Amino acid sequence: MASPWIVTILCGFLGSTLVQADLSPPAVFNLGPEIIKEQLTQQLKEHDATTTLQKLPLLSAMQGNSARGIPVFDNLVRSVLKYIIWMKVTSANILQLVVEPSTYKQELVVRIPLDMEAGFNTPLVKTMVKFHMNTEVQALVRVEKSESGHAHLNLSYCSSSGNTLRLTLLHKLSFMINSVAKNVMNLLVPALPQMVKTHLCPVIQQAFDDMYADFLRLTTEPIALSPGALEFSFLFPAIQDSNILLHLRARLLDSQARVTKWFNSSMTPLTEFTPDGAPFSLIWRQDLVNAVVSALIPAEELLVLLDFVLPEVARELQASIQEINKEAANKLGPTQIVKIAPYSSPQILLSQDSARAAQRVMLEVFATNQDVKPFFSLGIEANSQALFFTEGDRLMFNFNNISIDRIQLMISDIGLFNAETLKGIMTKILASALLPYENGKLRTGIPLSIAKALGYEDSMWSVMEGALKLSPASS
Repeated sequence: MASPWIVTILCGFLGSTLVQADLSPPAVFNLGPEIIKEQLTQQLKEHDATTTLQKLPLLSAMQGNSARGIPVFDNLVRSVLKYIIWMKVTSANILQLVVEPSTYKQELVVRIPLDMEAGFNTPLVKTMVKFHMNTEVQALVRVEKSESGHAHLNLSYCSSSGNTLRLTLLHKLSFMINSVAKNVMNLLVPALPQMVKTHLCPVIQQAFDDMYADFLRLTTEPIALSPGALEFSFLFPAIQDSNILLHLRARLLDSQARVTKWFNSSMTPLTEFTPDGAPFSLIWRQDLVNAVVSALIPAEELLVLLDFVLPEVARELQASIQEINKEAANKLGPTQIVKIAPYSSPQILLSQDSARAAQRVMLEVFATNQDVKPFFSLGIEANSQALFFTEGDRLMFNFNNISIDRIQLMISDIGLFNAETLKGIMTKILASALLPYENGKLRTGIPLSIAKALGYEDSMWSVMEGALKLSPASS
């Protein structure tokens, strides 16, 4: 290992370029209107919302309206209902939902169109009298705070207005039957919204609550890092435009399930994560990405028997050292060793559409594997291209095209020399030894099945300023 004072010098020499990411939510799960309506539609199906509509008590609801105490209205109800033997919804469908922003901040409007057919039997005619009903349920989703001060999403309002109700007689019959049917539909105008509120809105509420719970479970599933894991927990929700944003905190665990690092939120404005129209996106802050990389690639020394592993590079190194000190070059034997001691794991630097991995290493050259004192020690700052992509349901990492930004002689036992003269051969050593080692550690990637859980087979990673984003692949 390099002595402490060497590390101190190296830190001061290289520290200026590794800029920490600005604080912001550690992770943000951004749900667009498309995902919200798809998942809510699925939950409505699972909660048998159409069955609820088919069981609406149309006849009893109209009978209940006679309790208004208005004599003229009571007489109308009685005169109409005496002709009705049986009445029910015969078919029901929930049409495509609409999710749109509200005029108020931290609020969404969900519109749920209903399409129904109903019919009644009357002794006045042998066939069923059928009519068509269209209406729309409006629900408001808000960010609210509990008594303890914790923010949560709530479907706080659900109703159907008579203004959205449209009733149409499907088949015209006799004048008398048409008149009865018209009066029945007139009675349904005030009755149906109340039935929707009483019978369907609780189903919508439960469907929304289950959808919200599913989103929270999906975002907080532990991610295996082998060894260790990355765990998320819910911070608070927000609504922006037509999107729901779930802010998450994170923690890193070691192989013994002990917490090694916490990631929390800051006061960075949420507008940094402006929705871009994608159905969903998962955004990881830069320091969270670095923690994952550090867990996969711990800062370990790498010893390379250069003549056995990379003989051509070994010969080029000997030629380069010969330019500095011929006597030293002649001492290089077949067991010559290059020791690469990273000061830390690669640090990912994320900027708009660009990702680099900055690395600070101490590189030492030993004449044989028996030597305890190196010919020289070099402080090197290198960077490489960082690639993020998906294979199946795994996030994959890869480093390419390493280059040396700065190189400095730290200790020399073969006389002083300009370290820049070795920049070319040192770049080859890092590219031939360090990168394959690190990419080998990253080879398996990490499991991340959130896209498939939302119904998307293909997803992609893209780079933002200070963050990494997962979203569905473009079709």
